[in-house]
Amino acid sequence: MAQERTGVATLKSNPITLVGPEIKVGDKAPNFTVNKDLMTQVTLADYAGKVKLISVVPSLDTGVCDAQTRRFNEEAASLGENVAVLTISVDLPFAQARWCGAAGIDKVITLSDYKTKSFGEAYGVLIKEIQLDMRSIFVIDANDTVQYVEYLGEMTAHPNYEAAVEAVKKLV
Repeated sequence: MAQERTGVATLKSNPITLVGPEIKVGDKAPNFTVNKDLMTQVTLADYAGKVKLISVVPSLDTGVCDAQTRRFNEEAASLGENVAVLTISVDLPFAQARWCGAAGIDKVITLSDYKTKSFGEAYGVLIKEIQLDMRSIFVIDANDTVQYVEYLGEMTAHPNYEAAVEAVKKLV
């Protein structure tokens, strides 16, 4: 049974339970397996040697998640080739592709945690009650060491975009 953390996050002020460990700066980034499309799985190793900005959203079809992904897509243009900007949600891969096409998202890589919830459990963001991943940000250096973490206390709140981008810029 995976570790559960209660009392650390809410959804519209209602307490939720997060499954998995709390990741901290300095930790070795846990591996994960997510889907790039319905058949293709990727892991942390697929982005080896790059700085990774991982933006976790519950669903791209909600306002804050939409805004968060659009913002990091804009920021990605100035971060360079050595940075992989990943957005992870539990949305199905074809829903992610549809949303990206409609929104003009072309610099962020969307990955789906729908199949095994591997990312959610490894990074402590799987919401037990609704099986979505909690909004959070992780910046991982080229050696797979966690350099920045933001777990949002309220699922509907925006992350600190500036702090996350600044953490990436310090690594490139």
